[in-house]
Amino acid sequence: MTDLFSPIKLGSIDLKNRIVMAPLTRNRAGEGGVPQSMNVTYYEQRATAGLIVTEATPISAMAHGSPALPGIYTDAQVAGWKKVTDAVHAQGGKIVIQLWHVGRISHPSLLPNNAQPVAPSAIKPAGQAFTYQGLQDYVVPRALVVDEIPTIIQDYVHATQCAIAAGFDGVEIHAANGYLLDQFLRDGSNHRTDQYGGSIENRSRFLLEVVQAVVRVIGADRVGVRLSPVNPFNDMKDSQPQVLFNAVAQSLNAFDLAYLHAVEGGIHGGGESDPFDFIAFRKLFKNAYMANLGYDKLRGNTAIASGHADVVAYGVPFIANPDLVARFAKDAPLNEADSTTFYGGSEKGYTDYPTL
Repeated sequence: MTDLFSPIKLGSIDLKNRIVMAPLTRNRAGEGGVPQSMNVTYYEQRATAGLIVTEATPISAMAHGSPALPGIYTDAQVAGWKKVTDAVHAQGGKIVIQLWHVGRISHPSLLPNNAQPVAPSAIKPAGQAFTYQGLQDYVVPRALVVDEIPTIIQDYVHATQCAIAAGFDGVEIHAANGYLLDQFLRDGSNHRTDQYGGSIENRSRFLLEVVQAVVRVIGADRVGVRLSPVNPFNDMKDSQPQVLFNAVAQSLNAFDLAYLHAVEGGIHGGGESDPFDFIAFRKLFKNAYMANLGYDKLRGNTAIASGHADVVAYGVPFIANPDLVARFAKDAPLNEADSTTFYGGSEKGYTDYPTL
């Protein structure tokens, strides 16, 4: 019987099991966005996962949206991440890096020369940015002009080249949760009238151009894409999410990607999510499907046995249980996560959770 403990190949990445560590922002990078020793320990502790997807990692200085994020665009960041990948590989694990541009979900104080955050359209999101000076209201972003889009695509290319140099097994393109690529996809945030706005084909264009560019660098068999069709987090909405994301899933088939990673609902307390048929959505994507949101061991095994999911991503359980795979195997009780230590801080609530 195929279950969470069965091996699988995602593209060219061999996994020893189907239990994936989901991307988890923890705000604990060192100076200059360089991963530090406690980051190495944190990932190394969780290397029994079939696959680790790193925390969302900015692709450029303009891609940041909160303090103490690790980047993947300088030589020092590459060297820091190389220590992480070496440690994970030494434990027999596999790790991909999630490539991130936050778009409008930022603040001038976090960006070079107090720059205005960029977005598809000059629409201010509701909510506040987490900055070095505390919470501050989001600002009206600057709408990108068409000529700037190739520069951001090149940032994704450069970040992918850096990921290869850092020893990652692949990359995941973050097109979910209200960040830049998602902002282009959904009509609540994209009011453009050029070739990147209006129709679903036009709103999908930026994502597909990024995917094409990244695939050229690293190969489709080492690329995943993350989508969140109905997550309202970061003030996101779309008038026809099922139609939009069904079309996106079908468009992604052209690339023969390693996997599609879907957030199956709303996360981070963004409010009520719209109804959405994830079973139908999944059936439209021909390659491996990573299901994410509220899965436990039983639901994960059921999703795999039914053919809905090929792998299942676990977030909070991996924060509190570095040995989650062993605990699932033995049906052992799980540690409770301390949510007060999720974002920023020290080793406390990061590397000090007990194993069995």
